[in-house]
Amino acid sequence: MKILLVEDDELIASGLQLALGRLRHRVEWSADGQQAQRLLDTEDFDLVILDLGLPGKDGFDILGHLRMAGSAVSVLILSARDGIKDRVKGLDLGADDYLTKPFDLDELLARVRVLERRRMSSANHVLENGRLALDLNAMTVTWDNQPVELPRREWMLLRLFVENPQRVYTRSQIEDALYGWSEGTESNAIDVHVHHLRKKITPDLIKTIRGIGYRLGEVA
Repeated sequence: MKILLVEDDELIASGLQLALGRLRHRVEWSADGQQAQRLLDTEDFDLVILDLGLPGKDGFDILGHLRMAGSAVSVLILSARDGIKDRVKGLDLGADDYLTKPFDLDELLARVRVLERRRMSSANHVLENGRLALDLNAMTVTWDNQPVELPRREWMLLRLFVENPQRVYTRSQIEDALYGWSEGTESNAIDVHVHHLRKKITPDLIKTIRGIGYRLGEVA
């Protein structure tokens, strides 16, 4: 697996890199929350091992951004925050597992194996809604069984809507999902993305909810 290790304790990080590397996992390490967010926005990972108390950006914010953007990457929170409220918050935000520090290395590796098996056994990599289909592995889109070419931002936006077809997203929520909190964007960027998706697929693809935002339209 390709793993992103987000941990600001160099001693812990170096030990985990060594242990995971021995199991033939490819591990990238980030000690900074903002840097980790940039990596997640530009690269694909199979697993994120995520600390919470990070410089630059809190781990909860990183996790929230991931799930808002529609990412299904497995996330194992590894944190010294051992309170029930923190565990519940992490799982509610979309973490797949939560392990507190100090931890036993064998237990962490066992949990990594569980997440790897879960990822490998997941058979459904296609999101479908009417005539629209998104292949999450290949990052491809088809409409009426015909391929549609989309750049990364438009793909992310379409996935966000298809995964949550009844949800209305505000402009700020969409900007957070597509660009993150630290990345600036043009004021009309979301309108442009929506316009392109409607033009490439169908004018009814995305419905405007006046004064609020957008949601997926009728694509049956």
